[in-house]
Amino acid sequence: MLKRKIGKTDMEASVIAFGAWAIGGWLWGGTEEKQSVNAIDAAYDNGINFIDTAPIYGFGVSEEIVGKAIKDKRDKIILATKCGMVWDRAEGDFFFHSDENTVQENESERKVYKYLGPESIRNEIELSLKRLQTDYIDLYQTHWQESTTPIEDTMAELLKLKEEGKIRAIGVSNATVEQMQTYGEIDSDQEKFNLLQQDKKKVGNVEYCANNKVAFLAYSPIAQGLLTGKVTTDRKFAEGDVRLKNKLFNPASIEEVNSFLNELNTLVEKYDSTIGNLIMAYTYSIPGISHLLVGARTVEQSIENSKAGRIELTNEDISIIENTFNNYFGS
Repeated sequence: MLKRKIGKTDMEASVIAFGAWAIGGWLWGGTEEKQSVNAIDAAYDNGINFIDTAPIYGFGVSEEIVGKAIKDKRDKIILATKCGMVWDRAEGDFFFHSDENTVQENESERKVYKYLGPESIRNEIELSLKRLQTDYIDLYQTHWQESTTPIEDTMAELLKLKEEGKIRAIGVSNATVEQMQTYGEIDSDQEKFNLLQQDKKKVGNVEYCANNKVAFLAYSPIAQGLLTGKVTTDRKFAEGDVRLKNKLFNPASIEEVNSFLNELNTLVEKYDSTIGNLIMAYTYSIPGISHLLVGARTVEQSIENSKAGRIELTNEDISIIENTFNNYFGS
């Protein structure tokens, strides 16, 4: 498994990380704890030592599952979680209504806010440490940025946590280059990035990270499973699944994406890979993209994902993937 450092730290993290959003169940049609723990164990057994979670993933459920899965190997895991999405206080920027399963358009049992006030971060870290059954977080990230708290105040609190040994490194997520510059000395930036969703602003983030020795953690690198080639037009998603409202998953889009992926079958055979792993290997070959956060809910998915971290694409094959993509979706 290829490993890369997180920013300027000495932490060597597997290029494929276990993304723990889905195992929280929220927005993914529920979860099954034992199956999720087994998936994490399988990921670790196959070379994945990097796990990323957040309190909002199931309103604590994901962190609790991760905590149970890693308690006997905590010192061998690089553990990342986040702060800044809260439902215990009405402060900051209102984000959305939600019940325990999915985001709601109307008033619901929970109001979620983006808030990074120092007192809230202090509360969040203690709750996360308890759920994760640990006394430190390797990488602590601001989940979403907000407008009511000066970044300097947020960063000051994060630096205090670092001085206290509660966290080892500081990162951001869903941030702009300008916000990263204001934070100052950070070690990672986590953003949505995949072949189908290459926001020009996020390309700027990749360049910034490459030039400043900041790790770029790409979430949704296989577009919530669409870039695996396994999603067909007759696929049915469970109630509450985030993909139900995603335009990428309408029949016409699925057909076009699968047509593109089918043209890469020669490379799949060459590397004795799956199409999803080929796409992952291509994505982390992009200069500046250091790690991919890939979700898994079963042992089989974890094992398959881990294989992507062992593929070394040639420059010629990288060009083939890029040219084929551009033929379908433009440059």
